[in-house]
This record gives sequence, C-alpha cells and structure tokens, in this order.
Amino acid sequence: MSSLEDISDYYNQTFTHYLTWWNLSKSNALHYGIWHSGTKNFEEALANTNKLMAQLANIERNSKVLDAGCGVGGSSFFLAKEFGCIVEAITLNEKQVNFGKEYIQKNKLEPQVCISQQDYCNTNFKDESFDFVWACESSCHAYPKELFYKEAYRVLKPNGKLVVADYFITEKGKANKNKYIDKWSELWAIKEFHQYNRVREESASQSLNLIFDGNYTKEIMPSAKKMYWAAILGAPFSEGYNLLFGASRFAKHHYRTGYYQYKALKADQWDYRILVFEKGAL
Repeated sequence: MSSLEDISDYYNQTFTHYLTWWNLSKSNALHYGIWHSGTKNFEEALANTNKLMAQLANIERNSKVLDAGCGVGGSSFFLAKEFGCIVEAITLNEKQVNFGKEYIQKNKLEPQVCISQQDYCNTNFKDESFDFVWACESSCHAYPKELFYKEAYRVLKPNGKLVVADYFITEKGKANKNKYIDKWSELWAIKEFHQYNRVREESASQSLNLIFDGNYTKEIMPSAKKMYWAAILGAPFSEGYNLLFGASRFAKHHYRTGYYQYKALKADQWDYRILVFEKGAL
C-alpha cells in the first residue's frame, strides 16, 4: 500500500528525471500535456493543460484557488499571472516546495502564491475558504478517493468548483490484463487509480455534483507515446546504470512506467479525463 511517505519518496527519487525530461525549470509542469491540432511541441502541450482546465472550470479573475497536489507550483503560477488568482499551492514533497518557493521569490509572486507541504486530504485551511479546488494529475494518489472529495467539499465556498484532470481506469483496466496497470501504479506510488464507473458515486457521496465530463485521451496520446519511446530507448542506459551504481526504489525502474502506461492506454485500460464538479448542499 502506498503511504504518504511513499508518495513523497517517489517524487524525491524521481525529481531529477522530471527536471530533465519535462524541462521542469522552464515548464514547471509534471503532467502529460494536451496536444490540440497545431500544437508544436511538448512544452506547449503542457501549457495547454492549464489553459484548458481554466477554461472548463470557468476560472474567474481574482478568485481564491487551492492547487491540491501542486507539484512545483506551475499551475499556481499560471493562475496568478493569467487571472490574478490568489493561490494556496500544496504538495507532500519538500523538494517541490523549495523549488516553488524559489520561483515565487524570483518572480515576485508573493503573497499572491503561497506553497506549503500539506496533505490535500487533510489541510489546515478553514471551511469555505476557496472558490476553486484545482487537481491536475494529483488526485490519483488519494486513497480512498472519498477523502479527497470530502476535503474539497469542506474547503470550497457554496457553489464552488473542483476541477480534476487525471487517469481513469476503464472496465478493461479493472481486468488488468498483462498487469500493466499494477506495474505502472506500483512504480508511481499510486495505491488505486480512479475508477471511472465509480466517480459519480464517490463524488456525489460528498455532495459534489459532476457538471462537466470530458475525455481527452486522444489529446494526450502524443505525450504517452513520447514516454513510451523514452522508455524503450533509455532502457539499456538505465539498466546499465543500475548495475554499475545502483538506484533508489522508485528511480531504479522509473523508465518502465513509460512502457506500461502506453501499453495500457493502447489496450483501452484507462482514459484521460477532465472533470468539473460543483459544490451542492449536504
């Protein structure tokens, strides 16, 4: 079972991988990226995710936003710069907090953006503090998922919105043929991916009403394929490095996730979706 410590360790041990392959210092993003028609490169695809999530959630200027599972804070920086939002960014990982603080200071985003080390299922924020809760490829780590929805409901203002971009396991994924899902989730410290057929039940139990459901699997396919080829081409180097120098638990076979996620995607075992929920009355 993946604990909070496992999740933080995963991002600690793979930080240099994201720094290199996601060009983290420039993109500030760890997600898949949305490839619209005409998208020129990976960096643009990464930026497209923020733009699309903001559009679908109808982010309003000067709103107060909780970036739940913020990574290094890229979405928070985007929301502050583009919409003038006041953003509380939270992550379990200290390296990500330090990276985000350095960026905030360098770009003079204080006090508009604040980043801290917290569990998004158990935050220190007051009830009804936020207009929006934003979760970009982060809520997959929540277990059980109801805890995430419960905390989002608590901190949202009346009629506030939760926007989620993430991986949703299909019925074929539940069957888990070839164990691609298990192997992928273990290496990403994910106890259980979202199960699409349970989303409405889990969210509705916490009085979060699904108001938008968009399937963007086709739009993330170029990124999934990019990760696949990186795994294939990088395998000899990675295995050689492991033999000569050794590597930590998650870093050792991290490259293999590129293979597993793509094979699972091609087998229709998961979808990439963006969902928007609105807080209802209990």
